Amino acid sequence: MLTRKQLDLLRFIQQRMQECGVPPSFDEMKDALDLKSKSGIHRLITALEERGFLRRLPNRARAIEVIRLPDALGRGAEAAEAAAAAAPEPRRFTPSVVEGGLAKLPPAAAPQPRAYEEFRGVAIPVMGRIAAGTPIAAIQNQSHTVTMSPDFLAGGEHYALEVRGDSMVEAGILDGDLVVIRKQETANTGDIIVALIDDEEATLKRLRRRGSSIALEAANPAYETRVLGPDRVRIQGRLVSLVRRY
Repeated sequence: MLTRKQLDLLRFIQQRMQECGVPPSFDEMKDALDLKSKSGIHRLITALEERGFLRRLPNRARAIEVIRLPDALGRGAEAAEAAAAAAPEPRRFTPSVVEGGLAKLPPAAAPQPRAYEEFRGVAIPVMGRIAAGTPIAAIQNQSHTVTMSPDFLAGGEHYALEVRGDSMVEAGILDGDLVVIRKQETANTGDIIVALIDDEEATLKRLRRRGSSIALEAANPAYETRVLGPDRVRIQGRLVSLVRRY
């Protein structure tokens, strides 16, 4: 069954073929059906082609061929109008809604929201400030704590330090960030560590080993790498996480 517009277009194409021997142009079809754009004509022709009433021939201008006509056109214009008017409206999508099982559970059996108190965070002591630039005074005493998820920690004991300076910006560590450090006295080359220099200066740098010497490498080309003897540097921990407030 064709819609009214599909039937009107098929009839118009058939009439023009009988009168002129060639199908009408898309502009002519658009004007005949009083449509605002040719895209509507494209959709109608596609629908008629899918239903076996038209065929488009490739590589030819106005290449539309009428294959067959509906019975309504053969019975005359009045019958065609009646058939188009009786055509059913296109089916609209109606979603099927299935009730979830939770709605049928008694209140006591329904799962309850997880209480905030159940969050098992780890309190990490904040031990003062660390230089990511010119070294400042050694690590201070604990000032407060910050709660961290265990997912962001490694095994062992941890502490946090507030970063001051910009020598590690290319490693993603900015002035004002809070770095979380795992306490340890050894580290691998390439690790970002807290280094205590001459037991009085603490700094955050990337560890490099140059023979028996230790290089403390910045992540900012404006700062030079410091190369020190192993007796002058003590590793205080390794960076495992970072906290940034906006």
